[in-house]
Amino acid sequence: MNWRSVVWCRTWLVCICLYTLVAALAANADEKGIADFPKLSAERDWPWWRGPTRNGVADNTPVPTKFNETENVVWKVPVPGRGHSSPIVVGNRVFLTTSETKEEIHYVLAFDRLTGKLIWQKDVNQGGFPAKNHAKNTEATATIASDGERLFAAFYHHDKVVAVSLDLDGKVLWAKDVCRFRPRTYEYGYAPSPVIYENSVIISAEYDGDSFLTSFDRRTGERIWQEPRPTMISFSTPVIAHVASKDQMLMSGAQKIWAYDPATGKPLWSTEGTTFATCGTMVWDGDIVFASGGYPKAETLAVKADGSGAVLWRNGQKCYEQSMLTHDGHLFALTDNGVMYCWRGSDGKEMWKERLKGPVSASPVLAGGNIYWANELGTMYVVRATPERFELIAENQVGSDAFPSPAICGGEIFLRVGKSSGNERQEWLYCIGKR
Repeated sequence: MNWRSVVWCRTWLVCICLYTLVAALAANADEKGIADFPKLSAERDWPWWRGPTRNGVADNTPVPTKFNETENVVWKVPVPGRGHSSPIVVGNRVFLTTSETKEEIHYVLAFDRLTGKLIWQKDVNQGGFPAKNHAKNTEATATIASDGERLFAAFYHHDKVVAVSLDLDGKVLWAKDVCRFRPRTYEYGYAPSPVIYENSVIISAEYDGDSFLTSFDRRTGERIWQEPRPTMISFSTPVIAHVASKDQMLMSGAQKIWAYDPATGKPLWSTEGTTFATCGTMVWDGDIVFASGGYPKAETLAVKADGSGAVLWRNGQKCYEQSMLTHDGHLFALTDNGVMYCWRGSDGKEMWKERLKGPVSASPVLAGGNIYWANELGTMYVVRATPERFELIAENQVGSDAFPSPAICGGEIFLRVGKSSGNERQEWLYCIGKR
């Protein structure tokens, strides 16, 4: 082999290695769900419901496992009004929605990430609140989504669901009526969070009327597509997952689990399972997807996401309001009545179960190999994410109630809780980290 051939071979090998590295990085970015959003960072930001991966997994920066209302608290600030939306974190700001029920005002709030100072408070609607709502729901339950430049929120008022986009300084960029929305059989309010995909933001609206999934251009607010859903009330937020070699939008409810093409809204496949109504967001591990419900019965199941509809296993446990968590081939669930399970994802074998305490509404986050999961009483359990045995790392008490889920990024935990004293209740936003 002459020297030109050697140089050519070496150059070819270098190119192949570089291509492999770039492909791996791109695949990793796609897995994190933020590849299309260069102003977002998985290590720094928690930009939407269930975090950068959309699967409740935080970055690897260590975070405290033990904390309370004073220990390892970087700051805490009062939150006006009431809401069950979870905090999101973008750059140096933390964003929330809230509502003043007496005055009937919807707000979007921005806090300084370093100090907790309220930077701005924007009212995006006045009046038109529904006459009734579920006791565990609020008028500000849907979590904001952000593409790093804009905020997207969804509210129910004036007998309709409305989507609104703001910039990071609180200026309203556009507001669109998503659909008429007036539940009659079950007047339980609205809950699904907006979902960002490529150039769009996707909104779900399901009730005992004309229900559908719909997509808007996140820059202009123009409607892109609309896909009918069954006329049946449900509250689950859809999720985008790259499974079975394609992007799939997964959703449960109406006694099925469903997969859609997030670019067009067209159905890909569906399988009988779960229950009449669900609230939790589906999770996945490899090419297996998992869902749980709800009402009126209880069921958790695993399905192959290749379009075959093959149900790998089912059981009679339920996570109705809360989502679940997958890690290293296993599914973790903290059921409504406070029993925590670990099942093997491939066949549903029970690895362990442990009685904690319910009820449960918040969804879990995996951080540093530990699962952070709060019950409605304000108790945050920190459990080792291992199938070998149940291992409780810590049991932390913050506030007297916890319905929103935590945001964990950059070594900090952002937690919205309520604190009651007699007939008075105040919500607080905590930043927990190493002091």
